Amino acid sequence: MLQAGKASLTLDEILRLHGVLIEDRRFVRAGFRPDGVFLGERDDQGDPLPEFIGARAQDLAYLMAAMLEANNRMKENAIDPVLQAAATAFGFVYIHPFQDGNGRLHRCLIHHVLAERRFTPPGMVFPVSSVMLARIETYRDTLRAHSGPLMSCIEWRPTPERNVEVENDTADLYRYFDCTDNAEFLYGCVEQTIDHDLPQEIEYLRRHDEAMRRIMDTVEMPDRLAENLLTFIRKNNGTLGKKRRENEFAALTDEEVAALEAIVRDAFEDFQGGILG
Repeated sequence: MLQAGKASLTLDEILRLHGVLIEDRRFVRAGFRPDGVFLGERDDQGDPLPEFIGARAQDLAYLMAAMLEANNRMKENAIDPVLQAAATAFGFVYIHPFQDGNGRLHRCLIHHVLAERRFTPPGMVFPVSSVMLARIETYRDTLRAHSGPLMSCIEWRPTPERNVEVENDTADLYRYFDCTDNAEFLYGCVEQTIDHDLPQEIEYLRRHDEAMRRIMDTVEMPDRLAENLLTFIRKNNGTLGKKRRENEFAALTDEEVAALEAIVRDAFEDFQGGILG
């Protein structure tokens, strides 16, 4: 996420980002997939029951080039950044060019476009993908709103490898799509991020920094150990667990432990996320 927007969105950059997301290449092919892809279930014989079928493998290079060209045109013509992010990222996930990681990279592209267009401050991780995942059912409904009607236009057959093979020309189904529902969904997620999640994150960081300062004023210890102490106390509902107390924090006195626990409870007791966040 911290790399988002630092390089122009090109095919090489998308391939690089895919490599970052999918480090283990033993079971996932690098680059465009050479065959069909579907999302859905299988019948009792193992044959596909697709809810969604991605673009044909022979159309991927053309469709991805067109998607990137459209993205550049939107940027050059100062189209609203959220609308650009929706059109590019959802266009990508409908094409579904890779064997795996399409969903994760799709969400990464939203961050990339918003950062590149300076919609978000430099260096900030804008947590819109977290909001999307918190709204997972609405997210899925938004994806299905496009992929469902698409299926009636796709002629396919199962392959001996239990995959799908598309038998008609479907490229235009992926190149030209109605992005309205996608854009409305993303705008809603961006609004929640700005109005709720970012202020809460900023408030958490303020309380965290204050707690860390008070911890270090009470007992001088390495920063990482102090971070761990704060985390352990928060996760244990405001107290330091017995196992932690007897191991990495055995050098602390009972009085110091009680004081440190009180610092963390005081810092987070009326926080919206509570002691546990």
